[in-house]
Amino acid sequence: MSSSERAAGESGRFQSAELSDGLVLLTEEIPGVRSASAGIWVRFGSAHEHREEMGVAHLLEHMVFKGTHQRSARDLALVLERLGGSLDAYTTREYTSYQARVLDTDLGTALEVLADLVLDPLLRDEDLELEREVVLEEIATVDDTPDDLVFDLHSEALWGEHPYGHTILGTRETITRLSGAELRRIHRGAYRRPNLVVAVAGSIRHEAVLEAVSRLIPGSGGPPTEGRPVPPPTPLAAREVTVARPSAQTHIVFGAPTFAHGDPRRYALVLLSNAFGGGMSSRLFQRVREELGLAYAVYSYQSFYREAGVTGVYVGTRPEWADKATAVIREELGRVAREGLTAEELDDVKGQVKGQMVLALESTGSRLQRLAGCALYQEPYLGLDTLVARVDAVTNDEVAALAAEYFDPDRQVLVRLGPGSER
Repeated sequence: MSSSERAAGESGRFQSAELSDGLVLLTEEIPGVRSASAGIWVRFGSAHEHREEMGVAHLLEHMVFKGTHQRSARDLALVLERLGGSLDAYTTREYTSYQARVLDTDLGTALEVLADLVLDPLLRDEDLELEREVVLEEIATVDDTPDDLVFDLHSEALWGEHPYGHTILGTRETITRLSGAELRRIHRGAYRRPNLVVAVAGSIRHEAVLEAVSRLIPGSGGPPTEGRPVPPPTPLAAREVTVARPSAQTHIVFGAPTFAHGDPRRYALVLLSNAFGGGMSSRLFQRVREELGLAYAVYSYQSFYREAGVTGVYVGTRPEWADKATAVIREELGRVAREGLTAEELDDVKGQVKGQMVLALESTGSRLQRLAGCALYQEPYLGLDTLVARVDAVTNDEVAALAAEYFDPDRQVLVRLGPGSER
C-alpha cells in the first residue's frame, strides 16, 4: 500500500492511498463542516459496451439498488434517509458512480452501504423484469424530452460507430434483449477492486476511512475481465442532420471534436466557451436572446473524455425561427473563430470561472467529484491556488488559436430536431 499527502490551503487536506490490487482511495479533510460525501466509482460506462449490449452499464446501476444479500431494496432506501442522508448513482460514458452524503457521524454507515451495494447485489432475474420496464420508461422520457434527445442524436452524428456515440440509456431493443446472466457477467468482470476508485470529502479522518475501505472492499481475485479499452475516435465529417418530428420547438446542437481531458489547453477552452455562451453576459445570450429574441435557452458547452472531447452550442427556438437562429450562431462562431476574444472579455471570463471554482469548494459533493477525477483521469490533485494560477496564465493568443480551430462554423456537426423534412 502506498499513500501520499498534500496540504492544499483553502481546499482542506488532501490524501491518497493505493491499496493492494490497484484500488485507489482519495480523501479531503475539510474543516468547518459537519457532513461527509463518499462515493465509489467503477471504471465501466457506456463507452466500454459493445453496441449490441448498449445500456448494460446503466441497467446494472439500476439493478444493484434492488437488494443485496444483506439488505432489501427498501432497507437500502431507508438506511441513510432515516439519518437525513442521501444515496444516489449515475452512469456516464466512462464510469458508473455510487454516492452518499451524510452527517459526519454516519460516515461509517454510508461506506458500509456503498460497499454492500457495489460488491454484493442480488441481481435476480425476477427483479430484472421489473427494472427493465423502469429503464424503458426512462428511455421514453428522453424521447419525449427533445432538448435531451438532441444531444444523444448529436453524439451519434459526431462519433458514429465509436463507443462515444452510444446512448448511455441504451435503446428499447438492446434493453429488451439484455438478460440477467449478462448483467451478472458484467458485474463479476467489471466491479472488481482494481477497477474501483473510492473518494470521501468532508469532516473525516483519512486513517479511519482507509481502515474502513480496506475492511469493506476485499481483494478481487484478479484483474477486471470486462471493460474493453476505449480507442481514440475518428470523428465524422462536418455536416448537417435534420431529424423530423412534430414539436413546438426546433432543437439545434452544433458541435466539433476537441482534445482529451488531460490536455492542458482545457483551461483555455473552458474560458473561451464561457465567454461565448456560458452566461447572461456571453456573446450568444446577448445576441440570440437579448438582441434578437430568437430563443429562451441558448448556451455553449464542452465535455472532456479520456480519449477526446467535444465543444458546441445548443439552442431551442420556434420552427419558424430555426433557420435564422442557425445563421446567427454560425455568424457568431465565424466571428470568434476569426477574431478570438477581446482583452476585456478574457479578463471578465477569468473572473467568472475563478468565482465559480471558489463557490464550488463550499460543496462537499463538488469536492468529491474533483477528487475522483484525479484517479479516473490519472491527473494530479491541484489546490485552489494552482487552479487559479492556471486560469490566470491563459493568454489571448491561446484562446484565439482554439477559437480558430474548434469554433470554425465549417467544422461543426449540426443536428436539428423538430418539424421539417428529414435530410
